[in-house]
Amino acid sequence: MRPPLPGGPYLVVGLARSGVAAARALLARGEEVLVVDAGTPAVPEGIPAVTGTDGLAGLDRAATVVKSPGVPAQAPVVAEARRRGMPVMGELELAWRLVDAEVIAVTGTNGKTTTVELLGEIHRAVGAPVRVVGNVGTAYASLAGEELDGATVVCEASSFQLEDTLAFAPEAAILLNLEPDHLDRHGTLQAYRDAKLQAFARQGPEDIALAPIDVPGAARRVAALEIRDGALVHEGERIDVRLRGPHNLANAAAAAAVALARGVDPRPGLATFAGVEHRLEEVDRIDGVLYVNDSKATNVASTLVALASFTAPVHLILGGQGKGQDFAPMKAAVASARIYLIGEDAERIGEAVGGEPCGDLESAVARAAARAREGDVVLLSPACASFDQFADYEARGRAFKELVRARRSSGS
Repeated sequence: MRPPLPGGPYLVVGLARSGVAAARALLARGEEVLVVDAGTPAVPEGIPAVTGTDGLAGLDRAATVVKSPGVPAQAPVVAEARRRGMPVMGELELAWRLVDAEVIAVTGTNGKTTTVELLGEIHRAVGAPVRVVGNVGTAYASLAGEELDGATVVCEASSFQLEDTLAFAPEAAILLNLEPDHLDRHGTLQAYRDAKLQAFARQGPEDIALAPIDVPGAARRVAALEIRDGALVHEGERIDVRLRGPHNLANAAAAAAVALARGVDPRPGLATFAGVEHRLEEVDRIDGVLYVNDSKATNVASTLVALASFTAPVHLILGGQGKGQDFAPMKAAVASARIYLIGEDAERIGEAVGGEPCGDLESAVARAAARAREGDVVLLSPACASFDQFADYEARGRAFKELVRARRSSGS
């Protein structure tokens, strides 16, 4: 049984995808809802919203605040709501209370999207109903009120989402890895780690937990499958994986172990799943040069994983919003690459690892393409957030692909 929602009226803070889904779920229940946003985004039809406001005035007519993951805890409306003792929850918590379905929550610094999509394919390949939601793109709250017919919900859960949970207790939780990230938001690695561990904190003994570190909660611990000679091994049997790269073998080892623990055969899905958009996505090969879109690499650890996937010479496009990261750990890994720097923190990254300032993505792709030779790789793996120049990492990845396609169509 999930706890009931605290009473309304509800003030939803943030008009992005999660906030809109939360508002629609509450409105469908007949609740009184107001959405506020400090920016001036377009307001979807049917959503009562006020934009260009800090939202403080809305607290006087609200009983509960629902916070979008992109809104920091320090936002005036959130801080004041907590000072008043009002319930504050995130969209993940709201959705979990409203959607009657078992949940596999996947978190970690890197590999979340690939792993949740792989788990989705593992279920679909054996005819098991599944819905893939969360930070991956489809807001969890959008499932509220749907007839799910026994589907398992596989949810990508970011630290921003998990830090706003109150009672969230998934039937299975996976922590893939933990590297410094989002320190500009969380402040310290410990605070970032604590947010991630909320996925496990309230699990019970009938639940499943897989993590490379000790985690809180009372769930049954399972271990990732063994990796041997480029494949997974389960009870002496070799299980081949289509995904590329050692990091993806690790993701698959975790996904397969949890699937097996829940009685789902992972082998058909592992054999067919080729990966996700914007994560080591092979866009094209032009004149023998491979163009790879790894726009989802928004931190140093993720870019290091990408670099380890190639033995050919790499032309690496780096940069964006650095999120307070230390880029020095990349220096050895990029020593043999040619680096093209873009975005807000290009100068700081250049001071740490070198590289050629290019300003924007179009210039970087043009310069990399001009210098790359047959057998080389042009890799967009920025190690940074995209918000200085793009709406999100997906928009950045699509822009890269369009630039590559333009080169194909122009014959250059």
